[in-house]
Amino acid sequence: MSAMSNATDNASELKKSLSMVYNRQRQAKITGEILEIVAGADALT
Repeated sequence: MSAMSNATDNASELKKSLSMVYNRQRQAKITGEILEIVAGADALT
């Protein structure tokens, strides 16, 4: 039973870690796209 509990805990921690990595990369991509839009709008004015 302890091994199953440890495996579940490890899987939960891995999921949390991977979710954080994914969200940070997603946020960086969105930020880059916003900067491109702002730079394009600035170039037009």
